[in-house]
Amino acid sequence: MANENEILLDKGKQDDTKMKVERKEGEPTPAFKGASWAALLVGAVTYLIGLYNASMQLNEKGYYFAILVFGLYSAVSLQKAVRDKYEGIPVTNIYYGISWFAFIISVALMAIGLYNATSIVLSEKGFYGMAFVLSLFSAITIQKNIRDTQRARERD
Repeated sequence: MANENEILLDKGKQDDTKMKVERKEGEPTPAFKGASWAALLVGAVTYLIGLYNASMQLNEKGYYFAILVFGLYSAVSLQKAVRDKYEGIPVTNIYYGISWFAFIISVALMAIGLYNATSIVLSEKGFYGMAFVLSLFSAITIQKNIRDTQRARERD
């Protein structure tokens, strides 16, 4: 009787084994990848919901939307250029300079736009600024995660 219980317990242990996916050296964890995507989603969606609900004119909403898109693109482009240069992949100086220039301009346009916006209360300005920065940071992080994952898988 005791022997049957042991066999049943052993079978239960065998069924509990899960397939463990091995992470490559240098590859970000799935939790970090998920957190990066969640941060981008939260930042961009809250920014866009804020624009949708704002009592601004349509051309102002378009300005802030264009800055978000330009900022996201310039952040990813800059991260790629910096990473390529660091890894010894050829990057022309003009592209490297334009990447930095575009990123700085996008942040400056956001700051100047919020500073000069008289129809937006101070708390709303902070909301747009923080959502913008969160979106840029997460876009850079996602690009880094993609490159790190790609690099880790190429090593094998």
